[in-house]
Amino acid sequence: MLPRSPQQLPPIVLTFAASDPSGGAGMQADLMTLSSLGCHPLSVTTALTVQDTVGVGCVLAIDSDCVEDQARTLLEDMPVAAFKIGLLGSIENIVVIAEILADYPGLPVVLDPVLASGRGDELADEEMISGLRELLLPLTTILTPNSLEARRLAVGEERAGEGEHDETSPAPLAECAQILLDLGCEYVLLTGTHENTARVVNDLYAQRLGLVRSDAWDRLHGSYHGSGCTLASAIAAHLARGLSIDAAVWAAQEYTWQTLAAGFRPGMGQYIPDRFYQTRLRSGALDA
Repeated sequence: MLPRSPQQLPPIVLTFAASDPSGGAGMQADLMTLSSLGCHPLSVTTALTVQDTVGVGCVLAIDSDCVEDQARTLLEDMPVAAFKIGLLGSIENIVVIAEILADYPGLPVVLDPVLASGRGDELADEEMISGLRELLLPLTTILTPNSLEARRLAVGEERAGEGEHDETSPAPLAECAQILLDLGCEYVLLTGTHENTARVVNDLYAQRLGLVRSDAWDRLHGSYHGSGCTLASAIAAHLARGLSIDAAVWAAQEYTWQTLAAGFRPGMGQYIPDRFYQTRLRSGALDA
């Protein structure tokens, strides 16, 4: 059997992410999600972590020169159809990744702004958040923050208690989305898991258009380790396969909800999404 021609290759997606040895989030979540959706994943390690399904013990950032070498080597060898960005580990890594993305202006960039773990462990300081705002948002096709991340990115922790909004009166999410769009990203998919609503409402905002779609999903029991990584990687996979932003956002939400509904709790902490639920259903390993 002859090897595939370049035109027949699966779409290739490059993810910048930290390693999560639990397999719940981070690079491991990205690789599983991209693979399950028919893409070939490339990975650039930005940090090593000590973590489990309960929380993050420590983060060791990879030297930015090594991050650049990893990415440049892959990009010179293989045609990448989309980028996905997760936990970056340091301001130096943010700077070098912004420089790399600027060299590939035609490719979609999906940015999942990982600022804290599900337990609340801080994963980004104010310098890194400023770097995300100033360097990466202008290069981002679609930003996928939860409501906590959106408020922190838009308003800033140092200003959260000033002026009209404080902890008892948080900034309206539509206002946060507009601020983030004004900072340069083309779209913001704001996820509502942390909001006090009967169903989880995810809103997609676009530059000059405002709210372009709103989707509501049934809340599931428990909390999940890696749901944000799964959603962002699924969007990157569908964009790499040629879907429009609107179609990619819908398909990625559907896939993510199904992975959560089929999730499992392997340890003493959060549930983990089952990114291969479709394969297990077909094999009879899961109840229909």
